[in-house]
Amino acid sequence: MTMSPQHAARRRMYRRRRWVVGIIAVIVLALIAAAAFVVITYADANNGIHRSSIAGVTGPKQNTGETNILIMGLDSRVDENGKPFPQAIYDQIHAEDASVGGYNTNVLMLIHIPANGGKAVGISIPRDDYVDFPDSPGGVDKGKIKEAYGDAMNASMQKLTDKGVAEADAYQQSRTAARQSTIKTVSAFLGDVRIDHFVEVTMAAFYEVAEAVQPITVCLNHATADTFSGADFPAGVQELNAAQSMAFVRQRRDTTSSDFDMTDLDRTRRQQAFMVSLAVKLKQASTFTDFGKLQKLIDVAKKDIALDDQLDLLSFAQQAQSLAGGNISFVTLPIDHFDTIDGQSVNIVDVDAIRAQVHDLLNPPTAAPSASPAPSSSPGSTSGSGSSGSSAPATPNPVYTDSSSPLQSGNVPCVN
Repeated sequence: MTMSPQHAARRRMYRRRRWVVGIIAVIVLALIAAAAFVVITYADANNGIHRSSIAGVTGPKQNTGETNILIMGLDSRVDENGKPFPQAIYDQIHAEDASVGGYNTNVLMLIHIPANGGKAVGISIPRDDYVDFPDSPGGVDKGKIKEAYGDAMNASMQKLTDKGVAEADAYQQSRTAARQSTIKTVSAFLGDVRIDHFVEVTMAAFYEVAEAVQPITVCLNHATADTFSGADFPAGVQELNAAQSMAFVRQRRDTTSSDFDMTDLDRTRRQQAFMVSLAVKLKQASTFTDFGKLQKLIDVAKKDIALDDQLDLLSFAQQAQSLAGGNISFVTLPIDHFDTIDGQSVNIVDVDAIRAQVHDLLNPPTAAPSASPAPSSSPGSTSGSGSSGSSAPATPNPVYTDSSSPLQSGNVPCVN
């Protein structure tokens, strides 16, 4: 039977509508699936990440809306359960096995996020600063600030073991005691600064995060190599894989015959630079909306990261996206001079001057808001041991020759 033109037109319109409805249904289902994924992974992460209470540990109440987060990077060769890393990770990060290394916080950085969207600041504390320990862990009153964690953990383990507490429980309770002791020590050192949250990261977490988002773009002022960390880099802009990234942030000496004299403060500046470069990469790669990468990062967090029990992951992710856009600068606290105490090389600091500086950093004068710098287009990559041949890296900022200058985020900085 031949259809009339009107009937045929109505049938074509019905088919188009059915096709459009089908497409809309697919989109809606995809959105529902995405939302379900976010909810499930969020719940999964909250159920799996190690948490510790720091309620009432430090500092007076601060201005509403401000947040202080202490980043603690451990040099331990074990995960958050005290278990060894896979051998492949030891090989990649040029580190000894679980029998070597203690529980020093080789990275200590306070991230201050002001209220009302003001510019954040990251304050790096050199690991060998000689400071007072407020709660005298294990009867020790003074020491390198990095040692507060391990001293408190060892003292707690001894007490709990003597009481007959099961080893696994004693271990986790002692990690909590170590975090609290470190937070108390940092807070007192900086002038009773309140610390709202902490993020604890192991060496494996650092490597696996870099692995999830590699390559990472960095820029060096000098060609350098180091047989201890495995570093071997040319000067200039280059892209690093995860193993090279680990060498980049761990290097603190140059073992070549060059005149380049690298110090521990240069390593601190590299850690800051890497965080800036990582933030740039996360933003450019849309990692926060890539479910596969997000799941991998959550899996890393469950093994090798610890947080306080009040830190909300979704809020933290939103803050991280803001900081990735360039809304943060980094400074390193100054050292007065070096000394040797009880056979150890330490940093002697002017505590009053440091507290005054920290106060000014956390309470800057009110200024009109300014736009964040936009990432620049890239001129290309420097070839060398760090080059991966992938997309061209971002243009670096002006050269930074020492650790005393503030390091601005938003683009890849050049460092020693």
